[in-house]
Amino acid sequence: MKFIIGRKQNMTQIFRPDGAVIPVTRIKAGPVTVTQVKLGGGKQVAIQVGFETTSKTLNKSIQGHLKGLPMFRVLKEFQVTQPVHRGDVITVDTFSLGERVKAIGTSKGKGFAGVVKRHHFRGGPASHGHKDNLRAPGSIGAGGVQRVFKGMRMAGHMGDARVTVLNLEVVAIDPVTNDIFVRGAVPGAFNGLIVLEAEGDLVVKNTPDSSDAVVEEITAPEAEVAPEVTEELTA
Repeated sequence: MKFIIGRKQNMTQIFRPDGAVIPVTRIKAGPVTVTQVKLGGGKQVAIQVGFETTSKTLNKSIQGHLKGLPMFRVLKEFQVTQPVHRGDVITVDTFSLGERVKAIGTSKGKGFAGVVKRHHFRGGPASHGHKDNLRAPGSIGAGGVQRVFKGMRMAGHMGDARVTVLNLEVVAIDPVTNDIFVRGAVPGAFNGLIVLEAEGDLVVKNTPDSSDAVVEEITAPEAEVAPEVTEELTA
């Protein structure tokens, strides 16, 4: 799997040579740097990458974790199968034109919303004795159970949730400005964090210090054997 982290910018349109107008979203993606490689059972299972350097003073544990690398504002972990080393850089070149990607982001927060806005309820009658009942939820279930069933559609917090949009086409890539233009809309507000993922292998750029890879071996704890079983085995 290949991936990159970016920030949602604006929506615009691109004109193809045949005159077709393509609505696209511009995402300023990467570059991201591999900050940690995790191994399990001798096989690489996950890597951690950093995105967006910051001038703020981070706590000492993060400073020690990122020793020898820039101080990153965003750290995220991804599962990979190909060999990658600490310090390697991933840019927009890892994607290609026409490729299908999925965009993962956080939707816009709408605050506390009623059932008409949140779940598209029709509402009650506007006249004939139904005063102040137009946008009320109405009955919420049977009375015999004396409780509200889990998952009941009611008023509550709307938005500000993880949203994944599938099968977005990569229309254009600008390696100079680190911009990726994908067809259609992606979740989130302006400057919101977006993760783009697609099938295939990562295209990484090795740095001089990437050979000094710092890996974390993940091993399962040894099984404990009861004393009486141990005695039988040694007899």
